[in-house]
Amino acid sequence: MDLHHPILREFPEHRETAKLLKARDENFRKWFDEYHTVDDAIYRIEEEIDFASDEDIEALKKRRAWLKDRIYHAINHANSMEAPLPQPPAASMPERLSTSAGPAPPL
Repeated sequence: MDLHHPILREFPEHRETAKLLKARDENFRKWFDEYHTVDDAIYRIEEEIDFASDEDIEALKKRRAWLKDRIYHAINHANSMEAPLPQPPAASMPERLSTSAGPAPPL
């Protein structure tokens, strides 16, 4: 069983958005980096490489969940902001108006 939960594996469908946000958004980058630091700490405790009290591991797991929620919210917000807005249909002048007016009056 894989105990690591990297963001890009957790949200593979949002890989490109996460990479862009990490490069452009300082808060996202901090959450992303902290998430992976906390995830690694949890892994090390669960593999008995490091030791922690039950309260400490519970606090780490809650922090990881909070960070994951923030990251997911940021990704969804970015995706909705990047979606192109629907454009109104191009206005075209009806043929009868463009040809029936005749030549422009002299100045």
